[in-house]
Amino acid sequence: MIPATRFNGQKIALFGLGSSGLCAALSLVAGGARLEAFDDSPDRCSAAADVGISIVDLRDSDWAAYKALVLSPGVPLTHPAPHWCVALAHAASVPIIGDIEIFERERMFHAPNSRLIAITGTNGKSTTTALISHLLRRLGAKVEMGGNIGRAVLDFDELRDDVTYVVEYSSYQIELTPDTRPDVGILLNLSPDHLDRHGTMERYANIKSHLVEAASRHGAAIVGVDDEWCKNIVTSLQQAGTAVQALSVTHTIEDGAYARDGRIFVAENGKSEMVADINGIETLNGAHNWQNAGAAVLALRALGYAPDQLGDALAGFPGLAHRMELVATLDGVRFINDSKATNADAAAVSLASYDDIFWIAGGRGKEGGIDTLASLFGRIRHAFLIGETVENYGKSLSGKVSFTKNGDLEDAVREAARAALDFARKNQSARPVVLLAPAAASFDQFVNFEVRGEAFRKAIEEFVGGGASDEG
Repeated sequence: MIPATRFNGQKIALFGLGSSGLCAALSLVAGGARLEAFDDSPDRCSAAADVGISIVDLRDSDWAAYKALVLSPGVPLTHPAPHWCVALAHAASVPIIGDIEIFERERMFHAPNSRLIAITGTNGKSTTTALISHLLRRLGAKVEMGGNIGRAVLDFDELRDDVTYVVEYSSYQIELTPDTRPDVGILLNLSPDHLDRHGTMERYANIKSHLVEAASRHGAAIVGVDDEWCKNIVTSLQQAGTAVQALSVTHTIEDGAYARDGRIFVAENGKSEMVADINGIETLNGAHNWQNAGAAVLALRALGYAPDQLGDALAGFPGLAHRMELVATLDGVRFINDSKATNADAAAVSLASYDDIFWIAGGRGKEGGIDTLASLFGRIRHAFLIGETVENYGKSLSGKVSFTKNGDLEDAVREAARAALDFARKNQSARPVVLLAPAAASFDQFVNFEVRGEAFRKAIEEFVGGGASDEG
């Protein structure tokens, strides 16, 4: 754990005692802060008190005495309305920060020569974070990975100058990190998401752009340019005289990286060189993974690594659980777990990566539903609908894709598996896929997408029994 020494002796309020919040609380106490913490959940307050955290109902506090409010990213900052603790902090002009801001202040003081790679985007950021960490380790670097993936940043080991920190930032975390100073900042893509927490797409885009704007001042900024929102961000940065490395999987780039048919090219001053061919790497299948790989290549290049060093390391990437994860195969049918596809754009990349799909979709719907996926419906043999979106998704598919209203995941897995196996027997040359890519949040039936993905895995294991074989 990293002690938050920069707050030694200061009186700090903290709200939100989930995993990252509790870690921040322990870090602040270890660093000598006079911490008062609270949560709307009595159980979380009790658990924190059990490990020595001072629990105080912040509604009754003297806010003029606090130097900062440390807010967990899951707590509403602006929309649909500021949480009551946020309103109290604003009224007392108390700065509001998050755990990554604490980490960045500690890093700059205790390990100023360490390097920070910051990754964000609507989709693909977890895979890119894991891929960059994998490549650095394969090349002999010391790496700590976390943030919105895996470990909370304050749970990292002791800060050291010889470590590269690879951190995934959600939009919520960027909002709470006003002084971020990454050596490399990556913005992969933008599409509507979390608008219930940000109000408008414009505000969401502005929050995401803060990370690469900061990176452009302190290091290298890498931005995907295959959507209009990111294109506009690049234009704004360039108009301000800022250097940006562009990234595309749809067209060539003069300065940056682009992908063509699974091959990654690096370009500078209009001259390009192929640096990797990721065709055949199952864990980097699909155009969205070409983008992830291109971002990783540019990030390591910005840190001084030669792109041609990366080919073998890319091939060894194990992939991430719940992100287009191959769970099993049975009689030619692949079972793919993409539970992380919690919106339509994320599901689109899965649907675009396979043919003869037996699609399991649904959950708690997000704005826009699945109508934007209509151009991919031709890849779907049959859909199996679950969760709160059964009726709405059924309306979108009606007359275009045959579907079954299953309701729960286990029933959908059984029916989809049987249908796919029957299709495979009748079409020997086909490679059908049972694909969980819900295009919806998990919260109607599961705690999070990880739990949903594990439930899918368990249902598959129960169905295939000993007849499955792994493929990588």
